[in-house]
Amino acid sequence: MLATEEFTRFPLLMWEKVLSKVNKSVVFMDDKCAEALHWSGGAATLLEAGARNLKQFSSFEACGVNEPKAVFVVSTLLKGRTVDIIKDIISLSHFQYCVVFTTVAHSVHLLANKVTTEMEESPVFEQFEEKLCEWMGNMNYTAEVMHVPVVFAPVSQQLIVTPPFAHLFPLLSPDLEAINEKRPEKRRFASLNDIDMHHLPAELQIEVKSLASALNSMFEATGTREESFALGPMSRIIAGELANLPQAKNRRKTAPNKASIIFVDRTMDLTGAVGHHGDNLVEKVLTVLKLLPGHVTDVQVDMLELTSLHKTPHTKNILAPGCLAQIQSSARSLWDAMLTSKHKEGVIEVRRQLVEAASKENLPIKMSMGRVTPEQLCSYIQLFRSSRGALESHCGVLQLGLATAQTLRHPSLPRWDSCLAFERLLLQALGDADFPAVLRQLLPLMKPRGVEDISASGSRLREDELGPDELILLLVYLYSLADETQPADHDTEEEEELEKLERDLIGALTLVISRETELSPLLQKLTGCTNPEELTAERVHSAVEKMFKTLRGLSSTRNHLKQLRSIYTASDGVHQATYRPFLRQILEEVFHPDRRECPDIEHMSGGLTDLLKTGFSMFMKVSRPHPGDNPLLFLFMVGGVTLSELRLIKEIVATHRPGTQVLVLSTRLLRPTDIPELLFNTQRLVPDIGV
Repeated sequence: MLATEEFTRFPLLMWEKVLSKVNKSVVFMDDKCAEALHWSGGAATLLEAGARNLKQFSSFEACGVNEPKAVFVVSTLLKGRTVDIIKDIISLSHFQYCVVFTTVAHSVHLLANKVTTEMEESPVFEQFEEKLCEWMGNMNYTAEVMHVPVVFAPVSQQLIVTPPFAHLFPLLSPDLEAINEKRPEKRRFASLNDIDMHHLPAELQIEVKSLASALNSMFEATGTREESFALGPMSRIIAGELANLPQAKNRRKTAPNKASIIFVDRTMDLTGAVGHHGDNLVEKVLTVLKLLPGHVTDVQVDMLELTSLHKTPHTKNILAPGCLAQIQSSARSLWDAMLTSKHKEGVIEVRRQLVEAASKENLPIKMSMGRVTPEQLCSYIQLFRSSRGALESHCGVLQLGLATAQTLRHPSLPRWDSCLAFERLLLQALGDADFPAVLRQLLPLMKPRGVEDISASGSRLREDELGPDELILLLVYLYSLADETQPADHDTEEEEELEKLERDLIGALTLVISRETELSPLLQKLTGCTNPEELTAERVHSAVEKMFKTLRGLSSTRNHLKQLRSIYTASDGVHQATYRPFLRQILEEVFHPDRRECPDIEHMSGGLTDLLKTGFSMFMKVSRPHPGDNPLLFLFMVGGVTLSELRLIKEIVATHRPGTQVLVLSTRLLRPTDIPELLFNTQRLVPDIGV
């Protein structure tokens, strides 16, 4: 039986192919591949393999006369802008040997060049090799072009993310409108579920095919024969593409290891993705600390505590930041514990490991019991400053300790609890009042930051005051539950009341955003402005109007489902209203002892055999594939997974099916504010594929 470790090792095996070519070379790598490498050993692995330097994949980079070899690692098609950058770098350098690795398979390159026939050779890559020699200035120089799927990043033993597909997100109602606009009126689609692969824009087709190809490579390397299942329109398209891939069909005939993979659209449960109910330390770390430049998962950890420098404006950018991705075994075990434990347990484990590390190095540590404080953690960490050997031996644990301390004392952390309190209030209110009445409760909160809240308790503290980011999260939270908490028959008067209220909310939120003195990453994405000086009332108002247009369609994302339509349980007078995570419902169905067939979990990888079974099942009992049949289960979250869900999955498996191994694959690891960025991304249908 295959172990999940085989799959978390797969990314490292793929990087070995790159490492075999980097000796005495300068490596140029784009951000998406760099993030995948970051979780598989980082730049150190390249340097240990003999690379001379690692540079950004940019037209502004080049090499000197004494650097004759270059290796390029890109996550895009070898077309358009990607080709231009490679040409620019080569033209400004003196290379005699170039190697280009692309994560996009040759079969996808053929489709991008409108070639539909299958080929055993690689003509696109061979032609590009000739171009490389031409740009180097000598056709006798050496050029190699090859595909290597370095798209997977093993964040933990339970989770693998795919940085090149971090912005791949399920289709929404505005996308349906955009697709229908280009079709004759009589051939327009009634819902997102009617859309197939060939109806998508070419760029999105390329991205889906690239993802399916990468998954096939992983299953090929591990000898896996998967049964694919899907929940949601985008998941059905991806699962169908994997099922029908010619290479996958051939593999499944001989692969010895059985597994199930369930693709799930993130839009099936947005409530859980924007909610703050997850009592997890790492979730808070990822939310309050700044992202590493060019990354979507890992964050910057200030390393000043490990030096004798004082915190001043001049020391701010002197030190390179630390991070969460670590290779030391002690740090990896601490990281895995932090990922799936409760907040308090995670903090206690951080303290325990710091104490243990200090004891091993015979450092003069003063033990203290009781509540763990950021000051206490910092005092332990500062002990390591005096010993370079101790610093090197425990640098992984120290970085995780610093990340914890910096999160616990971060000024924006109180807003997490404020959001949680509001979410709980809104969840109860949804069962007791109509939607406009609940939505109206957000209006008093929508005022520019710093304005006093005249109430019995006086003005609110700045730290827990909700800003525009938190207000947008609350709007997504409410709209994602709107339809299932309200009666289906809305009268005209109620619709008019809702429209008027939305106009008031749009105006209020426009004012709040316009008065911001610093724009968060979310507001930058929403408005298209990088600094407050660029903001105009018209620009903000237009962006907020478009946002509400998307919000209105969020509550209908589960309407096509027959059984798993609800994630909300209303109050019955004894018990409070509760949120029922969609993933919990899926896993309870999959692991049900009666092997119940859920009509919403669509089987995708049957081919002709499955069609025959479907036909026979009309007049005789036929056993259909079930996702719980196999000892290994993959959950692929299209659009991202939260750490709360990781812990939930671990708990459900331990309770319902202890013998089953579950590995979570996802386009990304989510912070609450990631969801609005993905929802209101206007480039969702035409992703950047380097062309």
